[in-house]
Amino acid sequence: MRRFTLCRGWCRLLLALSLSPALGLTAAAQRMVNFTPLARGYLALPHAPGRHPAVLVIQEWWGLNNWIRRQADRLAAHGYVALAPDLYYGKLATTPRQAMALVRSFNRARGLRDLQAAYAYLRHRPEVERNRIAALGWCFGGGLALRFAARQPGLRGVAVYYGELPAGLDSFARRLRVPLLGNFGGADRDIPPARVRRLAAALHAAGRQPNIKIYAGMPHAFAHLPTPAGRAAARDAWRRTLAFLARRLGQH
Repeated sequence: MRRFTLCRGWCRLLLALSLSPALGLTAAAQRMVNFTPLARGYLALPHAPGRHPAVLVIQEWWGLNNWIRRQADRLAAHGYVALAPDLYYGKLATTPRQAMALVRSFNRARGLRDLQAAYAYLRHRPEVERNRIAALGWCFGGGLALRFAARQPGLRGVAVYYGELPAGLDSFARRLRVPLLGNFGGADRDIPPARVRRLAAALHAAGRQPNIKIYAGMPHAFAHLPTPAGRAAARDAWRRTLAFLARRLGQH
């Protein structure tokens, strides 16, 4: 498993933000739910009644922490049912070393089965338009989102932030039939821009039309970077993500 080399200068701040309580929630309801007898996830519902499109929210390497919950709440505030599966079964990392240990011990086959179960759970929720579901993941979760999307053509779209790219890009591009939005860093040492461009070329060669943006000067995990440039890139990536979800899920 590739080691994600997060910038040491702001890693502690990122962790503090991830572990701090979620404040100012604007979703109608948030709670933990079981989507299999053993697997749980954080569910955030919109205020408005009726059926809504839904988004699978896939965690970073830290686990299902408060930052991921806040992203689910943000999506619910925009009218989506959001479900963030707990792929580590209650475990959380508090240091990069612990996060790497969790990644190394992670059973990806089981994780993909859990995502499939979470997807099926959403399709049967009374609040969800069952044919209007997308996936969104960051870093570790972005890589999982890509692999899951290649297996689940029923998704209406997949959005990733600097997710680990699969081996065999040409083969992957042929398997992926789900529209893709990608947000990547131009200074990312873990997900090199040249490889991102290679993915885009492979997808175009396979007849796909990916929407991929590489943010100049941005490192890995730039959605957390506490600098003016980082905040600007994060705002733009979130705007692109919401626009993509609205197009793919029919949300206005």
